[in-house]
Amino acid sequence: MDSAQLNYTTTEKELLAIVFALEKFHSYLLGSKIIVYSDHEFDIEIRDKKGAENSVADHLSRIERESNLMPIRDEFPNE
Repeated sequence: MDSAQLNYTTTEKELLAIVFALEKFHSYLLGSKIIVYSDHEFDIEIRDKKGAENSVADHLSRIERESNLMPIRDEFPNE
């Protein structure tokens, strides 16, 4: 973990570990049902929903909008 991740809450660290494991073992897990058990207080269920079945997210992702590109600055205000 990097220095910022060391400051994460326990819940965030557990989720980070899950994401890391899913990315690392993606090729082995593909097509398998995955159940994650945690002793933490939240009862969360995450399910994949394909874009064609998820009409709201599919629609929102296709909205064309004008974008005003802003340059990225390396300094913060009041520095």
